[in-house]
Order: sequence, then C-alpha cells, then structure tokens
Amino acid sequence: MPDKVNLSTGDSADDLRKREIIRGRPKFGSVYLLGTFFINAGSHAAASVAGHKADQDRSRVGLICGGGSGQGMLSAAVCGNIFASPGPTQVRCAIELVDNDKGNYTGDVLNFGLAKEQFAAQHPSKVDKVKFLVVGDDVAVGKTQGGIVGRRGLAGTVLIYKIEGALAEAGVGLDEVYSIAEWVSQNIATIGVGLEHCHVPGTMAGEAHLTSSEIEIGMGIHNEAGVQCVSPVPPLSRLVQTLLDLLLSQSDPERGFLSIQGSGKDNVVLLVNNLGGVSELELAGIAREAITALSARGVRVLRVISGTFMTSLNMPGFSLTLLLLPSSSSTAAPPEDVILRLLDASTSAPGWKWTSCAPPSELPPPPAPLISERAADNALKVRAQDVQGFVLAVERACNALDKAEPEITRMDTISGDGDCGLTLQTGANAVLARLRAGSISGEDVIGAHRHGGTSGALYSIFFSALAQSLSTSPAGVVAVHDWSRAVSAAHEQLYTYTRARTPSRTLIDPLAAFSDVFTANPSDLRSVVEKAAEAAEATRDIEARVGRSAYVEAGLLKRERVPDPGA
Repeated sequence: MPDKVNLSTGDSADDLRKREIIRGRPKFGSVYLLGTFFINAGSHAAASVAGHKADQDRSRVGLICGGGSGQGMLSAAVCGNIFASPGPTQVRCAIELVDNDKGNYTGDVLNFGLAKEQFAAQHPSKVDKVKFLVVGDDVAVGKTQGGIVGRRGLAGTVLIYKIEGALAEAGVGLDEVYSIAEWVSQNIATIGVGLEHCHVPGTMAGEAHLTSSEIEIGMGIHNEAGVQCVSPVPPLSRLVQTLLDLLLSQSDPERGFLSIQGSGKDNVVLLVNNLGGVSELELAGIAREAITALSARGVRVLRVISGTFMTSLNMPGFSLTLLLLPSSSSTAAPPEDVILRLLDASTSAPGWKWTSCAPPSELPPPPAPLISERAADNALKVRAQDVQGFVLAVERACNALDKAEPEITRMDTISGDGDCGLTLQTGANAVLARLRAGSISGEDVIGAHRHGGTSGALYSIFFSALAQSLSTSPAGVVAVHDWSRAVSAAHEQLYTYTRARTPSRTLIDPLAAFSDVFTANPSDLRSVVEKAAEAAEATRDIEARVGRSAYVEAGLLKRERVPDPGA
C-alpha cells in the first residue's frame, strides 16, 4: 500500500481525507494482506484498499467489514492497528463512502456498533439502512465461559463474507442479506491449532511459548493462548479427530454448537484455513485427513475450501471450520443448494482462492500388492534354507531403519535435501506391513516392492537383478553360494544404471564393499558386515562427486564430517 494517496485521481479533498482515515496507520507497518470495502462475488472487481469503487453500483447492498491489521482476512476494509479494532470515526467514514440506496452491512463489535449509532444519529432517515452482525464461531470457548463475553470470530467469518457478497451482487435486499448471514453465523463452528504463537512485526521476538514436543489447541487470531496444550505432538490423524470432537460434540454440555443429526444425515462445507505459517502441501494433507475423518463419522463434505484466508500473521498453525448445511426438513433456513450456489459464485476478489464447485472426489482405494515375479511366471517358489531366520533378518533390518530415521534425516539435512531418513523409513515400514500380512516369507524369497526416491530406484534395480539371479537356483532352495553369486550379478547390473563408483560418497561405497567381500568369502558374514560398515563411515571424508551431496558446499561437508546418509 502506498504511503500517500494518488492526488491525480480527481477525487475531492473530502474523499481523500476519508480514505486516509479508513486506511489507518498500523503501529508496526501496513500488514493488510487484502483490503476491500465490500466483497463483490460477481464479475466486477473488488474495491481497492485506497478507496471505494469508482463505479460502485449504489442499487446494491454495500458490505463493510474490518478489524485489527494482521489477521489477513479476505476482506478487511477498515484496518486498525495490529490486532486492534479500528476506531468508530474510521468505520463511519467507510459507511458514508459506500452509502447507497439498498443500505450497508457492517461487522465488528463495539467500535462498529458505535459507528452505526453515530451514522444513524447524523442521518435519521437512514436509521434502517445499516444493519450490524457479530460473528462468533470459535468452539474453543465453552458456553459457560462465553456466556457474557461471547465467542470469538475466527475463519468462519470468511464464509459469511462470501455468501453476503454473492447475495449483494445478485441484487438481494438488505433484510434478506442480513437474514441469511445471520442464519449462517448460527450454524458455523471453528477450532484452531498451532505449534507456536505469532511474532508481531517491529517488536522484539519473544521467547517460545511451546516446546518442540507441544501443540496448542484453541488459539485465537489475536495471539491469544489456547485452551489446551497437548504433548507429545500427536500424529495428524489423531489431532484432526480431537479437533472434530470439539466441533461436532453433542454430549459435551460446553459444546454442541452445531445441531448434528448423525446417522449420515449431516452435510457440511469444510474450510481449512492457514493461520499464516503452513505450506500449501501441508494444507492439502490436512484437508484430506479432515475429509477422511468426517466421512468416517457419517458427515458428508459437499465443498472443501482450503487456503490462507484469516491469519494470525505468521503463526505456524491452521484452523478447521464447518458450516452445517440446512437439512431438507428445515423450514426456517435457506435451501442447501442456495448456500452452495452462493459459495460457488465466481469472484474477482484476489484473496478468494479457486475452489472446486463440487463435493470432493472419493479417495482411491490403496493399490493392490505387487505379485511376486515367481507367481507371475507360474514357476516354483524359491525357498530360504532357514525360513524363520530369513523373516527375522528382514524384520530386524527394517526395525533398525525405522529407529535410525532421525539420525539419517539429520545427516541428510546437512549433506542433502533432508528426506533420506523418511524415505528409508517409509520403505521399511511398508515391508514390515507385508511381513505381518504374510505376503513376505522365507518360503519364497523373491518378491516385488515399491519404493520411492532416487535411492529407492537404485534399491529396486539391485533387488530385481538379485531376484533374477536367485530364480535360477536349480534346487529351489537358496544356499549361501547362490546369495553370493546373485549379489555379485546384481552389483554389476546396477553399474549399468549409475556412474557412481567407489569412492563416491554414496550408497555405492558400502554396497561395493559388501559385494566384493561377500563374493570372495560368503561364509564369513561378520567380515562382510564390518567392511560394509567401514566403507559407510569412510564416506564422511570423501569428496562428493555424484549424488545429492555433490551440490552441497564442500567446506560444509568437511566441517560437519557426517557420513553419507544413504551409505
């Protein structure tokens, strides 16, 4: 936002003065993510933060909203200081700027209410042309606690803005806009969660409120503390279930803000809102988990809206909002399809993210397990000499990988892109799952398994070549010399797909050591393992020529002296 108004617009001095008042001056800089005097859900552009629309259609209801700067709402017309409400003079000037034939609609509490009364006092003939609605969708505040002060307004407000804007654009009268908005405000609920509080620009960074093992539920957008601190941080699936308990509970006397019917009769709109510090990738994962959890509870999601709509500056957290759609038996509510059409209405407001105007698609079923190459050829199974020992060996290796994930990830954060530990852990846990399901056994040591990443491709090539060699075992039982021959053949086959050769500071170094020693003396497994371990540790002092480490500054690798995580 420019510091001064463009004086070449031809506007009157009074208009310019009003604009300056409305814009306000946050203490710590302009933190308006978006600013509009009203949401325009149709084809016309939303109003500018610098003033009202030049071509405003005064035959339609004007919408005004506002609050403290830093919340990053879709529409923050009248901006106060960070986390502080704008004054009544600013709000009243906004009302005058968008004054029209249909009336105006404002939303905040004391200062907006005061501005409404002052406007009515100055314009007695327009006393019924301004309506006022407070939105309180926070379910973290229980009914007893919020009985006097009321519940806080969170991201659910954004859905109300969108619905109001679409109604106003369609030319609906003030009373109907207000009536539908009021109904929506009574059927909407939001809960937020964060890993830390936000930092207000221009102030000294405070100490961390939470430890690395804690997460806070019920945080407000004004940096208020939550109502529940959970440690250790639960997995997303369990966290989402906790949030849905607060949103949907009918047994908790302090909750039950939404009239859930149960038995699959409830349809909702889901809003996944970024509180400021969450990536798009994470939001997508949160949305998917929420849809899955709601479906399991018999709640059908008809629309999903995900993005950054109402923030708490840079808070690393998110909120879930549910708008409970009216049932077919409800007579006092607007029809469900009307609410959905209003949310689906096109808009040029830059803060409104594109959304699919349809229910989320069904999640695809998990892919069928890959059949073994042996089964595909209808050939005999290749059996391990020690069936139980084979299974225990695979299990021990996978458990060791799972346990080593944090250390491997730490090493890869220094020498690579930080995903090696998680990639290996994912593959190991998938193998463990197949072991438990009985699809891997020592009765048939040849099988196929999916694994991701560059290293996953190398592993898959190596083990596929290993399987090809083992499949030629004449007796149908794999002996030590069969393993030795297969490892050597697989090693050579892998070299046809990679340029890496020892010393390379990659997984090739311990693999080559393992293959060479095992081929030479397959009966001395202790020496084989020791040589492979030595080669892996030696990668800490090898100059990176291939692999991800080749892109890392050489001085960093010398200073840190971490072995290659893949090795």
